[in-house]
Amino acid sequence: MTARPLPNWRSLLFVPATAERFVARAHTRGADVIILDLEDSIPPAEKPAARDALAGAAAVVGQAGAEVCVRINRPLELAVADIAAAVMPRVAALMLPKVMGPEHVRLLSEVVAAREAAQGMEPGHTRLVAVVETPQALPHLAAIAGADPRVVALGLGVEDLATELEAAPSADLLYHYGMMVVAAARGAGILPMGSVGAFADFQDLEGYRASLRRSRRLGFACAACIHPLHVPIINEEYGPTAEEVERARRLIAAFEEAVGKGQGAVAFEGAMIDLPVVERARRLLARAR
Repeated sequence: MTARPLPNWRSLLFVPATAERFVARAHTRGADVIILDLEDSIPPAEKPAARDALAGAAAVVGQAGAEVCVRINRPLELAVADIAAAVMPRVAALMLPKVMGPEHVRLLSEVVAAREAAQGMEPGHTRLVAVVETPQALPHLAAIAGADPRVVALGLGVEDLATELEAAPSADLLYHYGMMVVAAARGAGILPMGSVGAFADFQDLEGYRASLRRSRRLGFACAACIHPLHVPIINEEYGPTAEEVERARRLIAAFEEAVGKGQGAVAFEGAMIDLPVVERARRLLARAR
């Protein structure tokens, strides 16, 4: 199995798999990905019912074109049952909570591969989103990011991590470990998921926007949320604007024209540009597409 092209995700919206009212409206929220949750939002006694609901829920939440992800449970006996229920053509990815290290990722990937084969699915169809939530896993971020070709995104489980560290989920904490995630994910060629802001107040939309704007400048690519109000803000702040796209096109054109004339230095709109600047512009255009 070889690595597939990275998804172009901005927003990922959590929806409890058994919450019929939320499932019914999820496709109208504009999220790039709907995460059907089997973990924290589902009480232990309801886990089997949530698995049974996955096929129908996946069809509903994906009807407008959003990709479907399923967050499974951490304990292995639950994770294996979750994977058996979740791996299907309609589900593009699984979110793995509380990942401990690269071996953990590879073990679950093996279970996924067996389930794909049993259903006659294309090998590698099901991607993985790795979420680190314990201090023991922090030294292994880079290894987790590169553990398996299925892994396409890496993020932190902020509340659980803060609890384990006996710390507040503050901007200071999130900046430090968030930048470790960005470095590990970008080094592995996958998406850094998250932000450097803690958002207990769902109504503070301007604060949320400001933090996402800062996080995008720091290198984050996508973010998960539990409130629909946050989806359009994520899409706006983590996606290129029309002005950015047009400027990137002008910059690349100016650079290519100068190179074609054999010029060593390239001026663009009052500044000198070089290859790293041009590469960022090319990546922005690729993201816009």
